[in-house]
Amino acid sequence: MSTPTTQLVRPAGAGHETLYVLLLCLAILAVAGSVVLWRGEPEVVSSVQTHQLDARRDLGASEQGIYADLRVTLDEIHLLREEQQALPTPQILADEGFAPFAQDASSVSRGGHAWQLLGSGAYFGQSQAPSVAGSFLMRLNALGNAEPDIWLNRGASLQAPADLADAALISAGWQQVVAQFDAGVTRQHRH
Repeated sequence: MSTPTTQLVRPAGAGHETLYVLLLCLAILAVAGSVVLWRGEPEVVSSVQTHQLDARRDLGASEQGIYADLRVTLDEIHLLREEQQALPTPQILADEGFAPFAQDASSVSRGGHAWQLLGSGAYFGQSQAPSVAGSFLMRLNALGNAEPDIWLNRGASLQAPADLADAALISAGWQQVVAQFDAGVTRQHRH
């Protein structure tokens, strides 16, 4: 009889397999990181001039509501202007129920603006509560451009401006409201 021979069988090592899996993970992360860096868009920081206010950052809640209402109502004003061959009065707009011209609970809570049509093609809304919302001025151009030109003045004792030129409005304390839309709307942190 022969003597039994024993062979020593070593268990399969997991060290090499683990190393290969980690190297594969690192390669995947490196490829994903390079794609993100390559395809990422640079952050564009837009700033407003000193005589301007950003509609998203610089206006209070009531002022943002009035600003949004003016932008929406501008289309209706252009349609009524085409039909009547004249700018509709604030009373006509209020009768039609267009905010912010209509006198309802919302307009009262937003400052109770008294609207008037200035002869040169602008609507002036004087705030009855400047601590809630400032007074608004919406200038219209003769071309019927859909882009609004809206100004804000938070002064307490304010009269309708006589001169509607930019320089005159700026010197009287008016600030132009501009809407800037960028990719970082929801990612900005104010400290």
